[in-house]
Amino acid sequence: MTDIPVHHLIYGQCLDYITGQQLVDTDDERRRQELARLMVEEKGWPKEDIEMRLTIETLFNRHFVTSKITMVLGMAGRQCLLIRYAPGSLVTRERSAVAAARVLHADYQIPLAVVTNGCDAELLDTYSGAVLGRGMAALPSREEVARMMAGLRFAPYDPQKRQRELRILNAFDVEICCAGGPCALPNVKEG
Repeated sequence: MTDIPVHHLIYGQCLDYITGQQLVDTDDERRRQELARLMVEEKGWPKEDIEMRLTIETLFNRHFVTSKITMVLGMAGRQCLLIRYAPGSLVTRERSAVAAARVLHADYQIPLAVVTNGCDAELLDTYSGAVLGRGMAALPSREEVARMMAGLRFAPYDPQKRQRELRILNAFDVEICCAGGPCALPNVKEG
């Protein structure tokens, strides 16, 4: 097995609260698991309505990027809420969360997105980019989204603008390590 340097403390293994999958236990993963528990136990979302760890892959300017979606919550057969967790400032994550919600589903734009660092959150309208609520209390319960469903749009995203949103994701989510470039695997020219 290749020894890949990491930028996180690893505590061992943990089980995903939603899927039961075994995961690497890090501080960030612990926050994601707390968020999953919150959505189920306090916000009333059934585990069956939550998809974990979805990705969007992009390649622009020789930068291959895998954008990670923490979870997507669905109702009535539609993905309606996308959540992205990352440590740090929320405002720097808003635009990439909106871009992800616009392109993740091939047939329609996911109307709501949340950016969170585990301590704070913002609920976003993905059509306008407007912040609809702030704080962890802004994470919508299943009941709140059910009341909103009639007013939510699930329109296809403009195919001509799709490439722009993918470029935005690529630019915002490229990982630059402490050495000033993309993190590479050991003994590999470019990772």
